[in-house]
Amino acid sequence: MTSDTSRRWQLFAITAVIVYLLWLLAPVLMPFAVAAMLAYLGDPLADRLERLGLNRAWAATIVFVVLLVAVCGVLLLLIPLIARQVENLIENLPRYGDWAQNVAWPWLQARLHLDPHTFDSDRLLTGIKEHIGSIGGVATAVLGRVSRSGLGIAMWLTNLVLIPVVAFYLLRDWDRLVATIDRTLPRSIQPTIAHLAHESDKILGAFVRGQLLVMLALGVFYGAGLELAGLSVGLLIGLVAGLLSFVPYLGFIIGFVAAIIAALVQYGDWAHVLVVCGVFVIGQLLEGYVLVPKLVGDKIGLHPVAVIFAVLAGGYLFGFLGVLLALPAASVIMVLLRYLLERYRMSELYNEAGPDDPVIAEADVTVHRDGEVDAVTTVAPAPQGDRAEP
Repeated sequence: MTSDTSRRWQLFAITAVIVYLLWLLAPVLMPFAVAAMLAYLGDPLADRLERLGLNRAWAATIVFVVLLVAVCGVLLLLIPLIARQVENLIENLPRYGDWAQNVAWPWLQARLHLDPHTFDSDRLLTGIKEHIGSIGGVATAVLGRVSRSGLGIAMWLTNLVLIPVVAFYLLRDWDRLVATIDRTLPRSIQPTIAHLAHESDKILGAFVRGQLLVMLALGVFYGAGLELAGLSVGLLIGLVAGLLSFVPYLGFIIGFVAAIIAALVQYGDWAHVLVVCGVFVIGQLLEGYVLVPKLVGDKIGLHPVAVIFAVLAGGYLFGFLGVLLALPAASVIMVLLRYLLERYRMSELYNEAGPDDPVIAEADVTVHRDGEVDAVTTVAPAPQGDRAEP
């Protein structure tokens, strides 16, 4: 085995061990992943404060306090609003069931020729109410079990405290950690890893910071627009639509359908339905032509199908942590795939011309303006020794 081959196998083994350890430790990585995301978001601001003359510790402290106040403020603002919206939704469940039973279902049954006894709103509402009522019992049982387990409640509190603590230390030492990792890399692959890390940083910066701002802006816009339209649960629908907008069209579809149903149930006229349509049309135009180009840009290059697959695969492999990190990880994987594609195009496997295949026919293809194709095929002559005797 040559030294080059041995070095490649060593790098492969190290990478495999790191990936296996990450997969093995996924259940305990949640606070560290959230903390790393917060530190990554705050690092550019800390670097800017350093350029203004502050040392890294003071810059990290200021950014950390700003992030902490912002997160706490958002939670204190949203939790009461969402609680009121959920209470309003539960109170109006009978109206939604009545609309589904007497309006929506007869309309579908008449056009699709369905059995009118298939849907029973009373039974559905009874099941929903029983399920909602059981949430309190389940929560009480879970909290009781956790409270009886000193280790369980200690782990829960530890994870809660770990996020800000780890985020502060990562933010303070971010540049030092990056430099340490850079010095630890084998010199043979350091330029390649540094280039890929730089490209990944540009894409992650565009995605993480930009997409979060897009989600926030869409949630505020949809929520405010639906509230102005008079929907009692408009704020809840708008926030959900904005939160799910990181998956292409998912937030729009769910929010649009929910808002249309809410408008029909609450008002029963087409005027409010048109207002809802206007809100979501303006939101899509705002997202496609203003928010995404300005805040995210076109550097990520993830196809919508790739985004959906990344979210589903991340959730299946790593649970909520996988969903949280699916799109950033997919963005980095896209950088690696582009690099491997360029390496492939520069390799002999791609550029080396092979011998002529005598079996393949040579075809002259002519395409006319109307789309019609004429193909004249000339079959390669058989070898001299294969010709039949006269």
